[in-house]
Amino acid sequence: MRVLLAEDDKGIRVTLGDAIKEKGYDLTVAPDGNRALELLSQQDFDCVLLDIKLPGVDGMTILQKTTVAKPDLPIIIITGFGTVDSAIVALKSGAYDYLEKPFYNEKVLLILERIRQQNKIRQEYLKLKEEKQHYENLVGKSHKMKEVFQLIESVAKSDASVLIQGESGTGKELVAEAIHTQSLRKDAPLVKISCAVFPENLIEAELFGHEKGAFTDAKSQKIGRFEMADKGTIFLDDIDDMSPRTQVKLLRVLQEHEFERIGGTATIKVDIRILVATKDDLLKKVKDGSFREDLYYRLNVVNIKIPPLRERESDIQLLMDHFIKKYGKGKEYKVDPETLFALQNYNWPGNVRELENAVERAVTLAGDSLVLKKEHLIKPQPVQPAESDSPQMPDQFISLVEYLNQAEVAYLKRLNEFTKGNKTEMAGILQISRKNLWEKLKKYGLE
Repeated sequence: MRVLLAEDDKGIRVTLGDAIKEKGYDLTVAPDGNRALELLSQQDFDCVLLDIKLPGVDGMTILQKTTVAKPDLPIIIITGFGTVDSAIVALKSGAYDYLEKPFYNEKVLLILERIRQQNKIRQEYLKLKEEKQHYENLVGKSHKMKEVFQLIESVAKSDASVLIQGESGTGKELVAEAIHTQSLRKDAPLVKISCAVFPENLIEAELFGHEKGAFTDAKSQKIGRFEMADKGTIFLDDIDDMSPRTQVKLLRVLQEHEFERIGGTATIKVDIRILVATKDDLLKKVKDGSFREDLYYRLNVVNIKIPPLRERESDIQLLMDHFIKKYGKGKEYKVDPETLFALQNYNWPGNVRELENAVERAVTLAGDSLVLKKEHLIKPQPVQPAESDSPQMPDQFISLVEYLNQAEVAYLKRLNEFTKGNKTEMAGILQISRKNLWEKLKKYGLE
């Protein structure tokens, strides 16, 4: 990463410059404003450390000119004691952050590391944008999703049964749709049904149909899903919820391609391809006796496992773009690098479905802003204090105030660890101002 340090104080240029170079950054130094402007016009930098008071052209002028020419360039303002108001003006003018003299070099290095990480994410995103991002309605370019795409292409032209495995919200139905649209049956119906939606006494009627009068309320003949899918594909979602009795009838359809409607005697022949999906490990269900072994091997001719979103974090930006296009009504919403980093480190228990809902919510709550807020995309999770950090009851009782102070210290320590020292994020989770947070940290010696 290329860093420009514009500072007229020789001591800071030398000591801070040495610390920056020791961390492996490519450092260029400017002792005055004129030289800083000259370097910015001639070279590309990834970050600028800019003293607000410089000989020649002052730092504020350089900031204003640079943010117009290079709006994405992070500029960190260095300000002396008593000029914090100027730093606030600089932040409003587009500065990335500010440092008040005197400062520790370690603090500067932490900011540079954060910028380096954000630049890395941005570069990866730009690289991914140049590549193919979509396969049918599936979005992703991670290694694991490439494997899924390759399997879809390999199996699509055959009539082999496919078992699609994945957690809820990973896109199992989209994989089934992609297989069908790439298959030789693409002009025939793709019929979908979830085995979890219907109770056991109704699922058979949905799958196989029934004759008039076959049971109470059977007032007319009903065509089942297998008949509807003739010459095409049937997709059975949540196959792990299918009852043992229905499993037997499904096995016959797989083996003989025939069945009878409920209450009927005529054998109905069908030409179908069967795709099934499960959120559970079917092999475990086979071992515990809740799923037929012969049916399992009939269905599991080809197995496609869809990775959870937490294992394909490099796809999150692509998915964000996809859902922003879907819900943004033509507006070009964006997320800042810090928010993207948080999204990539979130666990996503609801997988892609949860991310889609999050984007729709963030767009709805964005108002006039085109930058989606982290708190709208990820709901803050409570930080549970570690057992070792919990305030311990002493041999003698203490006052309630003292006990609560101990609990507050433990909580602040854990929260600081959770947010990696990001005071803005800490204040947001605590729902207090940064000033109140700073006062609490100072009170307990944690600043």
